[in-house]
Amino acid sequence: MLEGNRVSRISVRGFAVASATAVTAVGAVTGVASGSTGQPSNDAEATASDSTLLADIPTGQQAQVQTASLTQQADAQAIAADASAKKDAEEAARLQAAKDAVAKQKAAEKAEKEAKERKEAKEAASRSATRDASTFSVQASYTTAQIQAMASSMVPSGQFQCFSNIVDHESSWNYRAVNASSGAYGLFQALPGSKMSTVGSDWQTNPATQIKWGLNYMDSRYGSPCEAWSFWQANHWY
Repeated sequence: MLEGNRVSRISVRGFAVASATAVTAVGAVTGVASGSTGQPSNDAEATASDSTLLADIPTGQQAQVQTASLTQQADAQAIAADASAKKDAEEAARLQAAKDAVAKQKAAEKAEKEAKERKEAKEAASRSATRDASTFSVQASYTTAQIQAMASSMVPSGQFQCFSNIVDHESSWNYRAVNASSGAYGLFQALPGSKMSTVGSDWQTNPATQIKWGLNYMDSRYGSPCEAWSFWQANHWY
């Protein structure tokens, strides 16, 4: 029976069974005609079964079923591809993180090495440029020009101007300068002045001794006379 141009599942199933029966009958007649005494083949039954399975799906919906099946396959493939891509991305990120860590470590080691080399170079330059106070002849008094000449031979050339700026502001190059209120003494207004005895007992009368102490103080506390001068400019003391 036809319903809206569609063969019903019952009609299709009946048609398939009828067809299978017809094939079976033909096979039997053919067997008799050929003298075969065997049993009828099961091919017809298999054909009928397959036809019935296909016929279970209405004709108009077979394309939809096939499309749904293909969609499921595509979705499964897409999920698998996403999982693979995620795994690859995680592995790439892990490798990049490891590379970055190694690069940072190398950069830190390089920076530390360069800082150490700069410090050693600065200390070497300071040692080579600094004359011992005992190399200067002792005098009863010294002029400003003589004291500045001493300082220029003891302080590294690149640091001298900063060194001079501090002395200008602290004592105007007067190695006997005394602060009336605090008692600070000498070129650098050391407080107390006796702390300069660490480099020489003649700290009260020898500007070379004071210069040596002042340079050591700036290097040890600030790193250099110029760094000490930067601090002085910001705070007006050092």
